[in-house]
Amino acid sequence: MPGTYKTEAIVLRSIRYGEADRVLHLYSATRGRVNAIAKGSRRPRSRFGGRLEPFFRLDLLLHEGRGELATVTAASTVAAHAGLRSSGQALLAAARGCDAVLRLLDSVEANPPAYNLLCRYLALLDGEGHGLVSAPPSSRRGNETVPPLAIPGAPRRADGAGDAAGLATALAFRLKLALAAGFSPELASCARCGEAGGVSGFSGAAGGVVCSACERDGFELSAEAHRFMLEALGRPLAAAPSASERTLRQAERAISETLEHHAHVRLRAAA
Repeated sequence: MPGTYKTEAIVLRSIRYGEADRVLHLYSATRGRVNAIAKGSRRPRSRFGGRLEPFFRLDLLLHEGRGELATVTAASTVAAHAGLRSSGQALLAAARGCDAVLRLLDSVEANPPAYNLLCRYLALLDGEGHGLVSAPPSSRRGNETVPPLAIPGAPRRADGAGDAAGLATALAFRLKLALAAGFSPELASCARCGEAGGVSGFSGAAGGVVCSACERDGFELSAEAHRFMLEALGRPLAAAPSASERTLRQAERAISETLEHHAHVRLRAAA
């Protein structure tokens, strides 16, 4: 119904429109996916300043009329993620995360787990000592602090652990996002016959792990990759399990094939 409403939202994408406007793709804490226009936002003295760029977390006042786009009438910053913006690799990781939200979550219904997950991931990429700022009331956990995160593609340590940690966290984010979107792969037992033991592969078509008898259209999944996926779902995002590059690539393939077959979505490579 047309009218004005307030919501907290993250800017997923910002597109130049006309001579001075921006079209925004937002993910809202209370409204799910929202598309909006910010009129005059590209003018030098715009009241919005630079806060309508991707990855900003905002308190917004939006007017919903008869058209497809809501109109942004006021915006204040909840989190600017300045630390994230100081690293090109962190920006790329944040862009992949927001792109995954854009592709997987197109409903106008609120999805608090997905929204809180995206807030958490951007805060981790930001690497600020202040932690997860001003989370919605349903997700606050006291004065939780967020440790710096190794960013995918950042300068390697001698053992390459920085890249692996960043990729592990990016894949943990995708797994949790798939769960929030309703497309989490079956990991407890064979997705075809239900056998709990003897899991040896993964089938995107079947939607999860498969036993040797049901592996016909799948690929081999190591025990380490299976364990990584289970632990990544069970642990907080900041405590994503460590794994070898081979293990992480198998996990990424499993996530990607599940989403391609069941959500009809092809995500960009995680790193």
